[in-house]
Amino acid sequence: MKTAEERWLYTISSKKKLIDFNFKEIWRYRDLLFLFVKRDIITLYKQTILGPLWYLIQPLFTSLIFTLIFNNLADIPTGNGVPNFLFNLAGITAWNYFKECLVGTSDTFKKNENIFGKVYFPRVIMPMSVVVSNLLKFGIQLLVLTGLYIYYVYFSPITYTIAPGLNIVSFPLFVVLMALLGLGLGMIVSSMTTKYRDLTFLVQFGVQLLMYGSAVMYPMSYFRDKLPNYYWLIEWNPIAIIVESFRVIILGDGSLDINKTIYAIIISCMIFLLGLVIFNKTEKSFIDTI
Repeated sequence: MKTAEERWLYTISSKKKLIDFNFKEIWRYRDLLFLFVKRDIITLYKQTILGPLWYLIQPLFTSLIFTLIFNNLADIPTGNGVPNFLFNLAGITAWNYFKECLVGTSDTFKKNENIFGKVYFPRVIMPMSVVVSNLLKFGIQLLVLTGLYIYYVYFSPITYTIAPGLNIVSFPLFVVLMALLGLGLGMIVSSMTTKYRDLTFLVQFGVQLLMYGSAVMYPMSYFRDKLPNYYWLIEWNPIAIIVESFRVIILGDGSLDINKTIYAIIISCMIFLLGLVIFNKTEKSFIDTI
């Protein structure tokens, strides 16, 4: 005969494994996950005039500014036969998804302290919902990128030699890596801000600095030629590798570096697991410190 504890469906306890990512429990709360995703999508641009059009305006205007400043004024090359605007838009599309995952999850505990203090559910669902909801924004921007890609290939008065190769099949891999890296870093920052509120003000500034060191508006080869002594800062930056690889598989200019791709996979998984460990440890006592 089963004991009372064995018949329980849920056991809420502060005792957890070092790495606890209970897929079975998360699946039970999938409706809540989708509810948070819906909330994030609806409330983001609620009571705004343009609404979801901001999904399109931000990357297009940023790409235009990058093209004018970095390509036209600074004369930074973008590759053989690659339109400057499309090059920048591809980099910004990849970067925006990573950035939104990082920034959106970096204040999970602070933003949801009232919910966490009243009802139980797997806390990791909250940062996961941010990653999933940002997929919609990423998908819309990807459609814009695809539309402009078709224009430059078939309708532009200038002939461009851009075409995705067989490595396009690795596209989902790099989307997952962006999500894992952004989620892992976001959970680490979120856990630290429960005690050190100053980090909240440093996140936006730090993300902007990171963008300039992540090959978003220039190819990695350009940095290697101009500043060879500091090239290692970008060469071993996992998000720079992911952004560069994203452009390669989309625009077909260059080839994937297998060794760097494996390195990016390892680092992204390690950061995600580290973030999960710190997140699980913090959720046990954050309500007393936040």
